[in-house]
Amino acid sequence: MKFISIHTLLLLIFLFTVVTVKTYAQDKDTTANKGRWTVEGRADKITDKISHKLNLNKEQAQQIYAINEDIVRRMDVVKSNASLSKKEQMTQFKALDTERSQRFKSVFTAAQYKKWNDWEMNKKEHLEAKMEKKRQKRETKVAIQ
Repeated sequence: MKFISIHTLLLLIFLFTVVTVKTYAQDKDTTANKGRWTVEGRADKITDKISHKLNLNKEQAQQIYAINEDIVRRMDVVKSNASLSKKEQMTQFKALDTERSQRFKSVFTAAQYKKWNDWEMNKKEHLEAKMEKKRQKRETKVAIQ
């Protein structure tokens, strides 16, 4: 029986580890990107959050998914339109957001719509506060320089 030298054994362990890590990283990348950032994947994620927050029934969830899919698809078109300025893009995004809100109104009950609207306002306030904090940090950085 031949003995494997310690160097050969260490080399085999190292190669096995490299192959395993590389395979895992590739699997993780393809799994993460497979459906997560597609229009359908994003619409599904948004719908799941809303459905959970508002306790939607199946029919409502299907209608909200269809609305979200349409809006996300149209937002992608706006985002990929290189001829639009940032300001024009923002204007179109706001219009699509307003349209989404109006379309949701026809699906939600009055109580659900109020809860959703309050939730959206809270998210916007939180985002504005976060943006203000970033702006203040930038101003402080510029003043120091």
